[in-house]
Amino acid sequence: MEPFQYHVFVCDQQKPEGAPGCCARGSVQVIEALRREIDARGLEDDVQVTTCGSLGLCEWGPNMIVYPEGVWYAGVTPADVPEIVRSHFEENTPVERLARTDAAAVRAEMLANRAKRLAAMKARDAAGALPDDLQDRVRAFQESRAILTALELDVFTALGDGATAAEAAARTGTDARAMEMLLHALASMGLVSKREGAFHNTPETKRYFTAGSPDNAQPALMHTAHLWGRWSTLTDCVRAGTSVASRQAPDFIGPWTQAFIAAMHRNATERAGWVVRAVGAAEVRRMLDVGGGSGAYSIAFAKANPELTADILDLGEVTLIAQGHIERAGMADRVRVRAGDLRVDKLGEGYDLVFVSAICHMLDENENRDLLGRCRDALRPGGRIVVQEFILQADKTAPKSAALFALNMLVGTRAGSAYSEPEYAAWLAEAGFQEIRRVRLPGPAGLMIGTR
Repeated sequence: MEPFQYHVFVCDQQKPEGAPGCCARGSVQVIEALRREIDARGLEDDVQVTTCGSLGLCEWGPNMIVYPEGVWYAGVTPADVPEIVRSHFEENTPVERLARTDAAAVRAEMLANRAKRLAAMKARDAAGALPDDLQDRVRAFQESRAILTALELDVFTALGDGATAAEAAARTGTDARAMEMLLHALASMGLVSKREGAFHNTPETKRYFTAGSPDNAQPALMHTAHLWGRWSTLTDCVRAGTSVASRQAPDFIGPWTQAFIAAMHRNATERAGWVVRAVGAAEVRRMLDVGGGSGAYSIAFAKANPELTADILDLGEVTLIAQGHIERAGMADRVRVRAGDLRVDKLGEGYDLVFVSAICHMLDENENRDLLGRCRDALRPGGRIVVQEFILQADKTAPKSAALFALNMLVGTRAGSAYSEPEYAAWLAEAGFQEIRRVRLPGPAGLMIGTR
């Protein structure tokens, strides 16, 4: 079966630093150039590009194979790509100067490389060396910390259309020597590039990490930067069984709250369409958004049904932020905010829908039972509750994102956690809900729905 005229396999296997391999020789850039050139020539429906593991010719990379002919190319650079696309894919003529044509020599080299790899693995195992993937996990915080520091200092915005380390340091009020070290580390991760002594954003960092970009995620990612201090206390939290960090509630809207709500707003805006479609807004006239944050979900439901009105209940400092989002969305006449404490306050009554998103993980089991009971009281008969959360499997070992999020609650709350589907189902049934079901959505969070 040949669903495409050509099927190209390009090696992009990561190997330990210092080991010969296609990635170390620039296969990622070759893959990007290949896809750009194919699209530019209108061949995207005729040529399929697939990345793959090692092809066994590590010293000759980047390597690629083109089927159906089975042409092996070695030592391909981005500059070679236009010729390959034009000659091979458009004119059906392989580029001979890049092709490996001696099958016996290729086979012998592949077998020799495999033997060396297996011998090296055996020697490392005999010596008790830490496997590379485990070592990478242990050290993963280093890359994360470098990126978070760059975001905190707004380095990517400071680079603009290109800047030296000294210029970036002057713009961010930092030390030039230290800035250069940080920029070199970012360059090694492929987040910036260095040309003739100046550092430049990649298309990705320019889009997502610079001020002025409509997709700038830097303000939202500051919440992740703020989590760093709490996660550094994880060892003490495991000993104590609860968060050991303290954060006094600010008298007004502080940087922590602004970053947190910005992060939640970005996430909610991305997910709101899926949630509205999964829940349905056609029969909803009155909605209560418990702990509604920025108001993104209430705004989405209101846009989906012009007869729907929504009340957002959240802390006073948060409602100020939500009000701004509501006004910018032109929904001030149908989406209202109400300052209150979801832990103790009455929620109201007569609602068709009570939406509880990213709240239950902050509470302990008894607090969740109490909240879900008050949510039931706020609904009219036949009304629905929708809980959106990280939902663990019954044994709580998966999904990984939810299991790690439980630790995030350990370091940041008194008794919060991530909970399992059976736990949510039991709490909803105990509160008097019926027709309880789970709805799976793309991403790490899902829905639990019940009817009064």
